[in-house]
Amino acid sequence: MTAPRTGGRWIERWDPEDETFWKEGGERTARRNLVYSVFSEHIGFSIWSLWSVMVLFMGPEYGIDPAGKFFLIATATLVGAVVRIPYTFAVARFGGRNWTVVSALLLLAPTVAALVVMEPGTSYTTFLLVAALTGVGGGNFASSMTNINAFFPLRQKGWALGLNAGGGNIGVPVVQLAGLLVIGTAGAGHPRLLLAAYLPLVIVAAALAALRMDNLAPVRNDTGAVREALRDGHTWIMSLLYVGCFGSFIGYSFAFGLVLQTQFGRTPLQAASLTFIGPLLGSLIRPVGGRLADRFGGARITLGAFVAMAAATGVVIAASVRTSLPVFLVGFIALFVLSGLGNGSTYKMIPGIFQAKAVARGMDAEAAAAYGRRLSGAAMGLIGAVGALGGLGINLVFREAFLSSGSGTAAFVTFLGFYALCCAVTWAVYLRRPATAPAADTARPETAAQPAYAEV
Repeated sequence: MTAPRTGGRWIERWDPEDETFWKEGGERTARRNLVYSVFSEHIGFSIWSLWSVMVLFMGPEYGIDPAGKFFLIATATLVGAVVRIPYTFAVARFGGRNWTVVSALLLLAPTVAALVVMEPGTSYTTFLLVAALTGVGGGNFASSMTNINAFFPLRQKGWALGLNAGGGNIGVPVVQLAGLLVIGTAGAGHPRLLLAAYLPLVIVAAALAALRMDNLAPVRNDTGAVREALRDGHTWIMSLLYVGCFGSFIGYSFAFGLVLQTQFGRTPLQAASLTFIGPLLGSLIRPVGGRLADRFGGARITLGAFVAMAAATGVVIAASVRTSLPVFLVGFIALFVLSGLGNGSTYKMIPGIFQAKAVARGMDAEAAAAYGRRLSGAAMGLIGAVGALGGLGINLVFREAFLSSGSGTAAFVTFLGFYALCCAVTWAVYLRRPATAPAADTARPETAAQPAYAEV
């Protein structure tokens, strides 16, 4: 039966694992909330990545060198990563629908602030503070993913979370395309046109969330689950893997235009005409990564993604050394696509890992599903926050590489080493079968569960 509701768009009963409940109204409600969650998160990502576009408008008259511009976008990345933690818990405290409205309206602050200060003569400190404000857009991802995770059954989480995140991630290339449109038509001296265009979109996102989304009363902040997630090694292993895929996606998205300008001498218009391609493809393929993980197992897809990312990084290093822009673009865009695939598969793994642990402990299917939802909801915000810090690391490594050598080659060598580490960890923890005999495995639930991680 359809879940009963009380005032204020609160749903009192929510049991997506019950197939009757799901078919008789639960699925329809979940999909409706997913649609408006995607739109709000999309605008949030656009605002978070705003300074990856604003730096393209900042010509010599602004008096900021490439290292200073990398630090601007790194500041936005840092704040966006940090606020993901409180945003995660805000869903249970205030309700998914209510917090989506509030978090959307908060996007007005960085947009209006940038509209006011975006002109030559503004101090670098002021630009840093305004760039930091855009971090609230990064927080939208954590609250949105935590909210949507609660709406869908485990069998559909890979698809739903991938679609939610992918639709949000597309906010990056969309704002970059909008920046290209402004530069190509009005010129690089009119950044305020782009900012003004986003003000009504922020208001529309908040209004639609208020009118069309719901709060789930059963979703409550569980400090015990948070403490358990913090103590669980899988939370930190998945954080490492998410640094590798999402950290790459957001770090490269913010830095791509600057790399093209600084290393390959592209003009603002030329850089803007290329920067959106990688983030767009990486966003579109994220739901595919989730769907493939639903079918073949997230660990397998994640390992494949990291192996391919290492290979693509090798191509980028060769192109960087030879200053070959066409080859560089092929390798760099491949990195976006592969990181998007890994983003979808890693987020599918999180609830599956905790549910597999519950099954290994002897819980029945219903109790294991409830345990998986409880722990994954607590872990997702932490993993998302740490993963976003990977974007900060990428921007800072780029900054150091360009300061020391004027080239990004050393940065890409560093990234190659990290992808090799992610490959090794994924295989060792989630795919390598234990060496003990099968008979011994059945006597040790924690060992018996190990092979099942390949399916999560």
